[in-house]
Amino acid sequence: MPKFLLKRWHGLHIVWIFVLLTVLIFILLLYQWVIGVIALMVCGVLAYFTLKAEQAFRKDLNHYVATLSHRIKRAGTDVIHELPLGILLYNEEKVIEWHNPFVAKMFGKDSLIGEQLLELFPALKSRKEKELKLEMEVGKCLYMVQLRTEERLLYFTDITEFRQLANRFEEGRLAIGIVMMDNLDEATQGMDDQTRSIMMARVTGEITEWAQKNHVYLRRTASDRYLILMDQKGLKALEQSRFEILDEVRDLTIEHKLPLTLSIGIGSGSDSLTEVGQLAQTSLDMALGRGGDQAAVKIGERLSFYGGRSNAVEKRTRVRARVISHALRDLIKECDKVIIMGHRYPDMDAIGAAIGVLKAVHVSNKEGYIVLEGVNPSIQKLMDMIYEDEKLNRWFITPEQAMQITNQRTLAVVVDTHKASMVAEPKLLQLTQRKFIVDHHRRGEEFIQDATLVYMEPYASSTCELVTELLQYFNDRLTMGVLEATALLAGIVVDTKSFSLATGARTFEAASFLRRNGADSSLVSRLLKEELSSYIQKSEVIKNAVVIYDHIALAVTEPNHKYSQLLIAQVADTLLTMTGIMASFVISERPDGLIGISARSLGQMNVQVVMERMGGGGHLTNAATQIEGTISEATQKLKQILSEMHAEEGLFE
Repeated sequence: MPKFLLKRWHGLHIVWIFVLLTVLIFILLLYQWVIGVIALMVCGVLAYFTLKAEQAFRKDLNHYVATLSHRIKRAGTDVIHELPLGILLYNEEKVIEWHNPFVAKMFGKDSLIGEQLLELFPALKSRKEKELKLEMEVGKCLYMVQLRTEERLLYFTDITEFRQLANRFEEGRLAIGIVMMDNLDEATQGMDDQTRSIMMARVTGEITEWAQKNHVYLRRTASDRYLILMDQKGLKALEQSRFEILDEVRDLTIEHKLPLTLSIGIGSGSDSLTEVGQLAQTSLDMALGRGGDQAAVKIGERLSFYGGRSNAVEKRTRVRARVISHALRDLIKECDKVIIMGHRYPDMDAIGAAIGVLKAVHVSNKEGYIVLEGVNPSIQKLMDMIYEDEKLNRWFITPEQAMQITNQRTLAVVVDTHKASMVAEPKLLQLTQRKFIVDHHRRGEEFIQDATLVYMEPYASSTCELVTELLQYFNDRLTMGVLEATALLAGIVVDTKSFSLATGARTFEAASFLRRNGADSSLVSRLLKEELSSYIQKSEVIKNAVVIYDHIALAVTEPNHKYSQLLIAQVADTLLTMTGIMASFVISERPDGLIGISARSLGQMNVQVVMERMGGGGHLTNAATQIEGTISEATQKLKQILSEMHAEEGLFE
């Protein structure tokens, strides 16, 4: 404790002593005045020395305060100059008025006073008004800048080492992948052992070389499956190369009648190894559900696709169709009723598939209903025939009626879509735990969860084709009515453009089965006849078409001219029949105010990828989207995406 404080402590006690002495002296003067006078003199002497001590205390206190202020001022100056933090003051004209040495060292100069702030720190020009923190690069270092606009003050913190450490951490995070030969059985069917072994050795060598070149750990887990491990740096390199192994393996086996293709699923973005492994499996399922021959990468919430430039390979064996058919039969028997629904405003494929599933339900002696919300103009003629058919019409209900009869024991069958947001009534899926999905579209990121049974085959021409195959194995004594069989055949005809696109051997076999069961091809022709007014509208849109990238037809309608999504799709189909056209895009405003885009291709270009980048989806040769905005904005965005794809890997195979 400082001496002056000790003196102060003693002084306080002396004051109290003087008070007590004064009282005693007063008493002595009353009774013993001699002793009182002596005591008074002694008290005076003590008062004198006390006053001297107080003066000494004041002097010591002033000296201590003066010394402390100097030390604090000197320490503050040293801290500002030596602090590992930049401090800068500027005036209203954005001219630097003062800064500490840290800021000068950032630029390797002695002083920055008098220089323009925005010239030294151009990043400040683009900052938002309410943005008070931003990262800024000066030289080879990265700084976090804090702004105090009211005081016209900037603080600079060097975060270079922190960012480097964070980057090393991110680059070192584990990514798990699964590589699968998605059509091994189909590609090697009919090969002798020697030819199969030679092909497998070449493919395995190609995959191994690819893994070594990209620093990927590769481990074979089955005859057609590999496990791969890599860090984020390696994964980024694979994404930049757009998984060239897909094309290399396909080209390596192109000499065979059916080339071998790969599907790759990669998961990352989580600290849990279990979750990363689940993401990898989910990604692989996504790649396979989209037809294979592509890579799906899921990093947290981000899902990216690479490849997918070839059509899904048609499976030659019907084992899966038979197994799914028997499983569906068991599901129907276990439930009390079946609710069938497609996407909102169903097309011919959706309504035909729903009628086919309804037939399977009735053969099983169960109640089945088709949920219908709104009628697509393309199926109006078919619906008119259904309304006239009392046996079939009674099984069509509205979403409201379906909500009243659905319970936990109800089986919900979704046809021609796998997205919950697109079905006629999404709430129905929440009322039951039993769901069956049958679809021919390539799988998208959104998918109905907890489905009991899934039958998705992107190689199929239509959902009607898949349902027809299920009916063939459902019951040996199954017989169909003319309207039922015709509806299924019409769905196949529409989606294959009269058997000219996406048509395989199994498509004709399904059509043959329907023909044997009463399908009327002449009735199909009448159902698909086009109105003259519709043909004239199509011609008005086609006259605006232009050819870009030599083989792409782009038709953009005039502003304030609204056309239905059906007509937009028909125009895209028509443009595809023109000489030299491999893909077509039609952009138009719809009656609901949205901008509709329909995309078609002959298979050399994956229009699904294009539409996915615009928020839509579909199939490799048939895709669409609906977006908000204007015609010009949609056109500009589409052209930009096509330009990026052309620069990345080309638009056509």
